[in-house]
Amino acid sequence: MKHFPIFMALEGRRVVLSGGGEAALAKLRLLLKTEARLTVFATAPAPEIEAWAEEGRLTLERRAMAPGDTTCAVLFYAADEDDAEDARTAAIARADGAIVNIVDNLEDSQFITPAIVDRDPVTVAIGTEGAAPVLARAIKADLEARLPATLGTLARIGKGFRKAVEVLPFGRRRRDFWSDYYFNAGPRAMDDGGEGAVKDTLQTLLTKHENADTPEGHVAFVGAGPGDPELLTLKARKALDTADVVIHDRLVTKDILELARREAVLIDAGKEGFGPSMSQEEISRLIVEHGLQGAQVVRLKGGDPTVFGRLDEEIDAVDAAGLTWHVVPGITAASASVAAIGQSLTKRERNSSVRYLTGHDMKGFADHDWKALARTGEVAAIYMGKKSARFIQGRLIMHGADRATPVTVVENASRPDQRVLSTTLERLPQDLTDAGLTGPALTFYGLAPRAAQAEISKFEQELA
Repeated sequence: MKHFPIFMALEGRRVVLSGGGEAALAKLRLLLKTEARLTVFATAPAPEIEAWAEEGRLTLERRAMAPGDTTCAVLFYAADEDDAEDARTAAIARADGAIVNIVDNLEDSQFITPAIVDRDPVTVAIGTEGAAPVLARAIKADLEARLPATLGTLARIGKGFRKAVEVLPFGRRRRDFWSDYYFNAGPRAMDDGGEGAVKDTLQTLLTKHENADTPEGHVAFVGAGPGDPELLTLKARKALDTADVVIHDRLVTKDILELARREAVLIDAGKEGFGPSMSQEEISRLIVEHGLQGAQVVRLKGGDPTVFGRLDEEIDAVDAAGLTWHVVPGITAASASVAAIGQSLTKRERNSSVRYLTGHDMKGFADHDWKALARTGEVAAIYMGKKSARFIQGRLIMHGADRATPVTVVENASRPDQRVLSTTLERLPQDLTDAGLTGPALTFYGLAPRAAQAEISKFEQELA
């Protein structure tokens, strides 16, 4: 992010613009929505600028800008549409201490003006850092259609009522009040009776929330999927939007954590095989502790919480504490990984079932039915199996598995840094070592990437 988005207070502050043509008009139409004191320098101002000056909406100086003309200005726009003149006026403004924007010159500008959706006092700013103005316009058009015209009125009335709402405890109680106002009671009142009805509704709504029972805590066990934020379910997004506390594991990506409410407390409860980790007892204690304090708790797990997520232990702890809960399933790593190699987990005349295996060490894998898995055509999705690859290989070969059986390892499935390793049971441990995979990986026994599988089939046909 090269440009940090801020909303600058301009009420009563001086903003200067040099220019009188189309570029100047475009900036002034936006600046006139503010409460800034506007001064324009132009030798040949457009009729609209002259009219605004006559109306007292800005001060017009019919001359070229000179040193000192931007004294005390907070912002300056160079909009003469002439490179030499824009460079001259920009240098003057910088010397006077103003922050400078040169129209259509991103490189030499100190700030940029975003595309804006105006529902005063609600303002949505859209910026692309100059990379794609057409994209900014498309987003603006989409938001214009989505946000009702009455939103600004509701916000203005609500802003005047904020002091009264301080009788409610800070946090969830106030958030529930405002959610009720903006998304339910407020729009209905506006439709039924206009601004007067909205003001009456606010007081009624406040009384309702003052007398409401203290909100009870609740726990949502949410699957974050394999890492791509676009693979989150709508229910997962909703849970993150309302969470007071998010307790997440190490497989949850930063992009997904960014979707949580800014006010939410984020707690890293990462568990990592063969490394430092928070105990399961401590994780369960944290979930219960925050839930009993009345928080909306999201226990956010990579993949699907119902697949190797120790979900039952955490639900048992929540049940014992008398808290309510629900589960939001996610896309498990096996589904994302098999999609990455263009295969299906089951296929007619190959396998009608698939095994899901996991274990951080040899002990974790020891009790699997290796004899059944070693049969031709079997498929298994092996979670957390990188460091146990040699043990897995040995068990399968010991029970008669073909050393040429295809094996695929998918690292960071669905993420930008996804990698696919295509190998065989014979070469699995060595190829894993050579590849140096460091991210979370899922191993498919019995499956090769689609292109590799086509070559294997061709070779088998030639042998036949």
